[in-house]
Amino acid sequence: MRLADREHAVITVNDTEYHAHPGDNLMTFMHQMGMELHGLCYHESLGPIATCDTCTVEVNGELKRACSTAIESGMKVNTKTPDAEQAQKIAMNRILVNHELYCTVCDYNNGACDVHNTVKAMGIEHQDQPFAFKPYEEDPSGSFYRYDPDQCIQCGRCVEACQNVEVNETLSIDWSLDQPRVMWDGGTSIDDSSCVNCGQCVTVCPCNALMEKSMVGEAGYMTGLEKGTMRSMIDLTKKVENGYGTLMSVSDSEAAMREERIEKTKTVCTYCGVGCSFDVWTKDRKILKVEPQPDSPANGISSCVKGKFGWDYVNSDERLTKPLVRKGDRFHEVEWEEALDVIKTNLSSIKQKDGSDAIGLISSSKATNEESYLMQKLGRQVIGTNNIDNCSRYCQAPATKGLFRTVGYGGDSGSMSDLEKADLVITIGSNTAESHPVLASKIRRAHKLNGQGLIVADIRKHEMAERADVFIQPKPGTDLVWLSAVTHYILEQGWEDAAFLSERVNGLDDYREHLEKYTLDQAEQITGLSKAMLTKVAETIHNAGSVSICWAMGVTQQKGGSDTSTAISNLLLVTGNYGRPGTGAYPLRGHNNVQGCSDFGSMPNTFPGYEPIDNDEVRKRYEQAWGTELPDEPGLDNHEMVEAIHDDQLKALYLQGEDMGIVDSNMNHVQAAYEKLDFFVVQELFLTKTAQYADVVLPAVPSLEKAGTFTNTERRIQRLYQVLEPLGDAKPDWQIIQLIANHLGADWRYHHPSAIMDEAASLANLFKGVSYDLLEGYQSLQWPVRADGTDEPLLYTKAFAFEDGKARLFPVDWTETTGTDDEYDLHVNNGRLLEHFHEGNMTYKSEGITRKTPKAFFEVSPDLAEDRGIKDGSVARLVSRHGAAKGHILVTDRVKDKEIYVPMNDNGEAAINRLTSSEVDKDTDTPAYKDTAVRMDVLEVEGARPMPDNNHRYGKRTPQQGVLVENKWARDDYVFPGEVIRKKKEMSRHGKTDNRY
Repeated sequence: MRLADREHAVITVNDTEYHAHPGDNLMTFMHQMGMELHGLCYHESLGPIATCDTCTVEVNGELKRACSTAIESGMKVNTKTPDAEQAQKIAMNRILVNHELYCTVCDYNNGACDVHNTVKAMGIEHQDQPFAFKPYEEDPSGSFYRYDPDQCIQCGRCVEACQNVEVNETLSIDWSLDQPRVMWDGGTSIDDSSCVNCGQCVTVCPCNALMEKSMVGEAGYMTGLEKGTMRSMIDLTKKVENGYGTLMSVSDSEAAMREERIEKTKTVCTYCGVGCSFDVWTKDRKILKVEPQPDSPANGISSCVKGKFGWDYVNSDERLTKPLVRKGDRFHEVEWEEALDVIKTNLSSIKQKDGSDAIGLISSSKATNEESYLMQKLGRQVIGTNNIDNCSRYCQAPATKGLFRTVGYGGDSGSMSDLEKADLVITIGSNTAESHPVLASKIRRAHKLNGQGLIVADIRKHEMAERADVFIQPKPGTDLVWLSAVTHYILEQGWEDAAFLSERVNGLDDYREHLEKYTLDQAEQITGLSKAMLTKVAETIHNAGSVSICWAMGVTQQKGGSDTSTAISNLLLVTGNYGRPGTGAYPLRGHNNVQGCSDFGSMPNTFPGYEPIDNDEVRKRYEQAWGTELPDEPGLDNHEMVEAIHDDQLKALYLQGEDMGIVDSNMNHVQAAYEKLDFFVVQELFLTKTAQYADVVLPAVPSLEKAGTFTNTERRIQRLYQVLEPLGDAKPDWQIIQLIANHLGADWRYHHPSAIMDEAASLANLFKGVSYDLLEGYQSLQWPVRADGTDEPLLYTKAFAFEDGKARLFPVDWTETTGTDDEYDLHVNNGRLLEHFHEGNMTYKSEGITRKTPKAFFEVSPDLAEDRGIKDGSVARLVSRHGAAKGHILVTDRVKDKEIYVPMNDNGEAAINRLTSSEVDKDTDTPAYKDTAVRMDVLEVEGARPMPDNNHRYGKRTPQQGVLVENKWARDDYVFPGEVIRKKKEMSRHGKTDNRY
């Protein structure tokens, strides 16, 4: 229901009438209307917690907490009566017993301390009861933040964030203790708990009880003191102060001074495709903290360990700061002009001798949209080739193909808010909690608090599988079969959305006939799933009012990945689950800009906006804009480039920000190709394994050192702003590409990424109305964007992206996996870990992350461990048809039977792509990473367990419904301030006294 359609109520607040909506939260309404009302436990992203009582107001003459009061018509609210103000001060005095005010020497004195600001706003000069130290030690044990019980006011914000926003369910408050405190896993240390270091508890803490270690001793002018000295200063200040008013004034002045040296700059996370945005606090080059904002469009206050804390790589000593040119068998640092001359000489020579198509270019999914646009422009306009691709070839190209076949756009059909609204979410081949943690938290929250249904299909029992209502484990690579059988069964039962199919979809009759062979009996035989289980899945889908399906590399990295993606979309069409809130297809993009990199043209067959390069009208548009004739034949993709090098057809490669020699399948084959190149340019932050094969290495910069835009998995375009100056002589990728283009004869004059976006928007219909002005700050746009700047967060509400506006059911068949055999009898699955990203070039630079998860490992089941005589810490060699990898064993019930799981986060002996093959999806050339068979050679039975004891996976979560404030209210020593005042008045009328009141 739209807000404008809802019933209105007239309420009176402080003698002024307002229109409100019945049932809305009073506290939230008052904040939205700009009214001042204190509430230390209230946070706009958390809602009412009701632990602090500082928001007590009079409602129809009765004292109530505003944060837990629903609006009713005719309600009269007063925040300023003597009783209300007295109740608020009673509540605040109780808080100050728990929190020592030493603002000027506190690192949290940055203008946002809610305790400080409330004391100041209430005009409190002295507290009725003195601050009392608690019988608990500070806990500094974690990698990234510390907890100070003496400063904790037990507001419960951290618990609410952990239990009901992140839904990791680590934190609680033990109200039964003589002195309540926040607990990790019911009573262990931060480091030994199930805490995943998402940092949301720190983000929402209203004071300095929870604080980033990177802030401690750094933020203030007088905060980097030894504890004894600081204690002396605090005690001295208490002796000479004549009231809190003076303290507040001094601390406000000191906080204002901090603003002169602490920069707060908005950026977008450079890890997964969720697209979290936040402010980065810096002092010189020190990163003090990452602070998500409630108006961050993709994530709100949420973050994960990588986005919140995984930025050490930016200041790593291993950063490249000058161009490198190979001379003989060694690299030498050179000036930019020399490196550019070497590139010009070699590329020009190869182009003249072997033609433009002897050169290939590969864009980075971690670079910006503008940089992807320039990379493909360099290839097409300056070099004259369509040999341009990006790493979506390794992961999501099959999902894009499946969606283009059926609905017309190659991206998520809605927003993450639609996932939260869905009656049923299905995830297929997606380790969502570790690969897309903030998105997973939204699903977990809807599942826990709103009764959302959750079906998980995966061969490994990860966290989302443990939480699911229905968990199915099909045989590897058989998802298309069970999806088709379920769709067939739904049609057989007459459960399809007949009206939707009739009005909005083509091809039903042919598709229905095609599905006849996909029976439940056949599916049971091929997938290993029982008919009863498949029937249950079909019934669950049928009974749900809205269904959203998420899928990832477990689907796409198969020989039939495009067809399985198509089958997912077909199922959604048959059940009418497109074009409505809570419905749609969500292929989860793995890298921060893998969506945008493809969107902006780094593809061998499409210009920006996915317009075909062999379309004469489209190509003419670009030829006129760029002033040159453009090639009209599709170029080579990543996979084809490698084969072309081996076939002596591709002579030169320009690779931007991709450790392709590690992340591409069958890495031995790929690295052998690099050795055959006549000329190889790599643009990177570090001297990666791939860069070590290059002739020229160009020093690029991370996202914090440049401006531009990223596009997340929701099709959401967001701006990032430059936080730091480039290190040494490193340059942003867009500047490097422009230098190369101009050395090759172009005349590009881009002064800022906004000029590049303006050009792209003028040419690509998909981004017609995109401009930096519309993306200012935390504003975002979800393509397609019309010329007037309006975007489309939810696709297909009126029409699908085909000429007739109708979707297409697209028949597909199962491609059988290569699988195991007698010699290679174990199946290897692979994927991400929460803590690390891809090959680990960035995250292993973080000491805090690495101490918790120092290396990759091989997960094996207890049954397989017993069969092979191995245990935690044993060392084994996995040998495939294509290579071998060596690593330590981790025994876990997350895998079963003869399945092995290998995290992809290694570039050494345990690198997964030492094992994978050159087999690919038949439609997109995406490697079939997930179809890998090995044998196991046991090298050492005894060894050190690869996962330290302090890893969060060994913790014991304590799930509960939020902070359980009722347990506080039930304590003998708690009385609601409103009740205190009522009792005082009642006893005064009878001439009585009671020390409790």
